Amino acid sequence: MGRQSRRLIPAGWRCGLRFGPTLRASPRLADSLGRVTDQQQSNDTDERLCILTVHAHPDDEASKGAGTIRRYRDDGVHTVLVTCTGGEAGEVINPAMDRPEVHANLAEVRREELSRAAEIIGYGEVVLLGYHDSGMPDSEANARPDAFANIPPDESTGQLVEVIRRTRPQVIITYNDDQTGYPHPDHLMVHDISMLAWHRAGDPAWYPEAGEPFTPSKLYFTVWSTARIKKMHETMLSLGVESPFTQEWFDRPTQDHRITSSVPVEGLYQVRKQALLAHATQIDPASPFWFGLPDDVAESVHPYDDYVLYESRIPTDVPEHDLFAGLRANAVAGVAAAP
Repeated sequence: MGRQSRRLIPAGWRCGLRFGPTLRASPRLADSLGRVTDQQQSNDTDERLCILTVHAHPDDEASKGAGTIRRYRDDGVHTVLVTCTGGEAGEVINPAMDRPEVHANLAEVRREELSRAAEIIGYGEVVLLGYHDSGMPDSEANARPDAFANIPPDESTGQLVEVIRRTRPQVIITYNDDQTGYPHPDHLMVHDISMLAWHRAGDPAWYPEAGEPFTPSKLYFTVWSTARIKKMHETMLSLGVESPFTQEWFDRPTQDHRITSSVPVEGLYQVRKQALLAHATQIDPASPFWFGLPDDVAESVHPYDDYVLYESRIPTDVPEHDLFAGLRANAVAGVAAAP
């Protein structure tokens, strides 16, 4: 693929969310969300610690690594969430939300859910790339030209590069290169553009209008370990609770041998739980999958978020329990987000 430049989103467009985090929108969302000149961007981005996560849909940020983000936010790290689609093709899973007015305004409802979850987790900034949910293969949504999976990767990668160059994260978290367990087109595309952005953000030949080049230091894949699922399954059975984890779950290829980093999140279970519940259209409060264990038990079953360190541009030793291992001597934690 040849190198090229293309015009990108203006870095100063943003909109304040009612629940706290800063929300940035691409031009395709700017008309509906409004524009506010960003006059509070920190001048100390080269010195502060920053972590950026890339997710496909509203609710993915709650189910993957919510405790990790809250832990780092509480430590003063700047926390940035990139959500690539609006989740418009998602089903309304919670019976209490299965109402005509919800279906009629699902994109808006899911955006409001995202804002609530982002505040609970502790994201200081939420960036919406604004692409349409691609749905599953052969669905109506999947055929839309504005579906995320159908956007030329150079375009969507350029938007992600702009965010990376502006926020200057040392650590990026994205989706695994092996998604055989759930090959959603949007999840696959998240991985693809994250890998491209990882390599292009620091290269001035790519997207010269996207800001000053910046090279992140560490790239992680988020992963649900088989060990976590097995421990939850066994604990449910020991308590006489029917487990939702059928044999199919254990027949899936495991990624456990690749795990390099386990971040302790004990004491942060409620953050994850409440963030999930904030996505009321997608999460049924009665779901045994999410909430089959009593809170006090769920807190301690597997009190870690697991990751694969795909690449590090600095020396680091694995296994590790801090995604900023090897970085803290070169940067300081600063105030996480401008109000």
